[in-house]
Amino acid sequence: MALIRWEPFREIEQLQRQMNRLFDEIMPTSRGEAIDGITFVPPAEMEETPDAIHLRLEIPGIEAKDLDVQVSADAVSISGERKSETKTEQKGMTRSEFRYGKFQRVIPLPARVQQNKVEAEYKNGVLKLTLPKAEEEKSKVVKVNLG
Repeated sequence: MALIRWEPFREIEQLQRQMNRLFDEIMPTSRGEAIDGITFVPPAEMEETPDAIHLRLEIPGIEAKDLDVQVSADAVSISGERKSETKTEQKGMTRSEFRYGKFQRVIPLPARVQQNKVEAEYKNGVLKLTLPKAEEEKSKVVKVNLG
């Protein structure tokens, strides 16, 4: 009977390769490939306070006029398009890892908001939304049954 040396890090590396392959199939790659025309999903941060929900999205390289922000009582939808700047180079090669094209993100909200009182600020590629909670959500108290 032969002894085989167990190398746990090799198994972790194999798992990492499999996960990378899975994410490569699901998400667009840096070569500009897109799934259903969507090139990227902007990252977001959400903070909930007693009076409002504060949402920040990182959308660099896009002008405010190219963004479409829609707010319903229970979700926010942000979409837009990053337009490609065409460059031609006579000698050599040009490589770009930027992603161009359409993007969309729909973020469900943890509480109902007042759509007509939303405040937005777009500065340095960061979109900040302040979404005031609906009055019924502010005073809502839920009794939890423990038995």
